[in-house]
Amino acid sequence: MANALMNRFDMDPFFDKLSRRFFSPNDVDNSFFDQDNLKTDIKETDNDYQVKVDIPGVDKKDINVAYKNDVLSLSINHSSEKTTKDDDGRIIASERSHGMLSRSYQLPNVDYKKVTAKYSNGVLAITLPKQEGTTDSNHIEIE
Repeated sequence: MANALMNRFDMDPFFDKLSRRFFSPNDVDNSFFDQDNLKTDIKETDNDYQVKVDIPGVDKKDINVAYKNDVLSLSINHSSEKTTKDDDGRIIASERSHGMLSRSYQLPNVDYKKVTAKYSNGVLAITLPKQEGTTDSNHIEIE
């Protein structure tokens, strides 16, 4: 019975629109919390690995990149705030989102001293030159 009732709500345009408004508001960036938001391309050449990660709407200072024990680690802190006011300047809605995402990539034999990272137009591009032998760790600055 409850399942049939829920199916009727799912098919009703009013409840569909209402549920989208409360659970997926368009005026607050909730897409950040979706792991699919960190779409990644990794290309391996004879000389290096080239990693590109889509991170739209994030400030460079909120991105941390590190390489240790053959693992490239990426972490992002994010916060978003949206305040809506009426014509008289009274606040009628105030919504916030905060979160952290991290992702790791196994990329062996990298010369960590030569790793470069650049963030432009919402895309983080990291170049990891290859080396023979073992690796150490190092924090990587983003240009």
